[in-house]
Amino acid sequence: MTERRAVLSGSAFEEQIGYARAVVDGDWVHVSGTTGFDYATMTISDEVVEQAEQCLRNIEAALAEAGCAFADVVRVRYLLPDREDFEPCWPVLRRYFGDVQPAATMLMCGLSDPRMKIEIEVSARRRIPPHGGAMSDHSEVPAMPVEAYEPPYYAAVFTTVRTQDQSGYSETNARMEDLVKDISGYLGMDHAQTPGGLGITVSYFRDADALTQWRTNVEHRAAQQRGRAEWYQSYTLHVAKVERSNGFTRAEVPQSPTAD
Repeated sequence: MTERRAVLSGSAFEEQIGYARAVVDGDWVHVSGTTGFDYATMTISDEVVEQAEQCLRNIEAALAEAGCAFADVVRVRYLLPDREDFEPCWPVLRRYFGDVQPAATMLMCGLSDPRMKIEIEVSARRRIPPHGGAMSDHSEVPAMPVEAYEPPYYAAVFTTVRTQDQSGYSETNARMEDLVKDISGYLGMDHAQTPGGLGITVSYFRDADALTQWRTNVEHRAAQQRGRAEWYQSYTLHVAKVERSNGFTRAEVPQSPTAD
C-alpha cells in the first residue's frame, strides 16, 4: 500500500470547498489548481504577472512540504480567463520551468473569482524515497551500498514509519547527513524504503566510541526529540557489532572501440 497524504496550505478555500493544496500518492505529488492569493493574508494582486509569481510561490511551498521541488515537475497546466494575459507571464514561467521543461497546457476558461487572472496546476514525481533518513530530499547521488569494511565495526539500524506532518524534516535530515560525516570513525550509511512506507537506515561506525559520539551529539539529540514529537509514527533502533563482512560489485564490461 503506497503512502497517501494531504498537504494543506492554510487557504480558506481548502476548508470551505473541501480539498487539499496537494496530495502525495507514493512517488507522485499532485498540486491543485493554485491562484495568486497570499494565503497568509488572503489578499491578491490586481496584476497578472504578480499573481503568477504568487501562484508559483504557493506551489513551491506545497512541493517542498511534499518532499520535492520544481525540478521534479513533469506536468503543468495554466488556466486563464483572458488569453492576452498569458504572454506577459512567460518570463516568470520560464524562470521556474525553463530548465525543467515539463509537459504543459494552457487553457482559456473562467475562474471562480473575478479577481483571479491565472491559475496553475502541476504534477510532480519524487525521485527519492518519501520516508526514511539516509538521503536528503535534494540528493541525486546514485544508489550504492556502503562497502564491506574489515570487521569488527558497528551498525545502527534505524527503522521508521513517518507521520503525515513532515514540516522541517528535509532541512533537519540534510543537516544530520552533513553533521555525522564529522564524526571520527563514521563509515557510511545505507537506506531502503518499502512501498508501504517503512524506512530502514543503517549507519556504520568503526568503533563504539564513534557511535557514542554520534549518539550524544547535541544537535543529533535535538533532532531525535523533534522526530519523536513530530515526524515519526513509530521507530526502532538496533545496534549490532559486525563480526563478518563481504561484498561484491559487478565489473563494467569494457566498450568495444569504434572506428571514426
